[in-house]
Amino acid sequence: MIKVGIIGVGTVGTSVVNILKDNADVISARAGQDIVVKSGVVKNLNKDRGLDITITDNVDDILNDSEIDIVVELMGGVEEPFEVVKKALKSGKAVVTANKALLAYHRYELQEIAGTIAFEYEASVAGGIPIINALRDGLSANHIESIMGIMNGTSNYMMTKMAEDGVAYDDILKEAQDLGYAEADPTFDVGGYDAAHKLLILASIAYGIDAKPEDILIEGIQNVTQEDISFAKEFGYAIKLLGIAKKDGNEVELRVHACLIKQEEMIAKIDGVMNGISVVGDKVGETLYYGPGAGGDATASAVVANIIDIARSGKSTPMLGFDKPMEGKQLTLKPTENIESKYYLRINVSDKTGVLAKITKVFEDNSISVETMLQRPASTNSANLLISTHIAYERDIQNMIKEIASLNFVNSTPVMIRMV
Repeated sequence: MIKVGIIGVGTVGTSVVNILKDNADVISARAGQDIVVKSGVVKNLNKDRGLDITITDNVDDILNDSEIDIVVELMGGVEEPFEVVKKALKSGKAVVTANKALLAYHRYELQEIAGTIAFEYEASVAGGIPIINALRDGLSANHIESIMGIMNGTSNYMMTKMAEDGVAYDDILKEAQDLGYAEADPTFDVGGYDAAHKLLILASIAYGIDAKPEDILIEGIQNVTQEDISFAKEFGYAIKLLGIAKKDGNEVELRVHACLIKQEEMIAKIDGVMNGISVVGDKVGETLYYGPGAGGDATASAVVANIIDIARSGKSTPMLGFDKPMEGKQLTLKPTENIESKYYLRINVSDKTGVLAKITKVFEDNSISVETMLQRPASTNSANLLISTHIAYERDIQNMIKEIASLNFVNSTPVMIRMV
């Protein structure tokens, strides 16, 4: 019998307990032995969770319990769970976590500490979608050329509603908060940070890149308007918040931001709160993984799958799936300024003669070629210029935006969205 201790018996932790109980017959058959939750740690002992397990508010009751084989960490946060997980591993206990923030900052340290002790984290990326095992095991024969995905259900729900119902950003944000999809402070979701944590985990498995969130390009969806969505539709695009990892020679680019993506692409068709991740391998080609990216049962399903894996085999392969540099050499992170893309810009200008000529001159001076341009009235005395470019460097676009923003007939900082 395998005994489990859960640190953080909230929504996901409660679902883990219930799944292990409700599906005990099939889980026991697949694991080869019974799995039971012996105890759980909570912050508030007075809250009734309706669970038939021992509840404590002391983490050490689990860490020091010699009968507990697997510690499930569902605390949230970074440094406190890092210390807890270190203690669990050093005491010889296997660990399962759903904590993406913890792994975004400490995955390499934890791999070294874990050594041959099982450490699993399928639920840390895209909830119930088995993307970790797909990358680490199912696609292990491939050089991974790219990863591109919708990794945050809140932002995808908002972008879907804006596109389908014509709702303004502020209105749909309030709706998402009312429905419980977005927090009172939604920055972590709509600002791209949640997706960035998940992207970093996937990029480590695929490329061995040891980057932190502060090292990569992260932008959100806060500046997207109905004007941008209308332009996207007119030219056959959808707008999604995407996490992108792409290998280019010995470099890997990592970025999270709103994107215009062609409507015929499979990722563009993933709507609502669902997640979807495309992985391109050099031998297998493109594979697509789709499903619920959050929610108690979906996330707990991935946690329990990891528990079963450990019970079945005492899995002791390296946590990230490799124990020497990937690609036979050390890949490095591509500097943000060297990223190449097509770009869409929305520039609000005073409606005066000669403005368009001056704007196009700035494009020319920065060696940026215009692909399409529309002019739409914004108010009685102003207009929005909606422009898409051919491929350009990030550094050139950023320099051009600063130059355009300084012009006296430009009424606000131009909005830029990258195109895939």
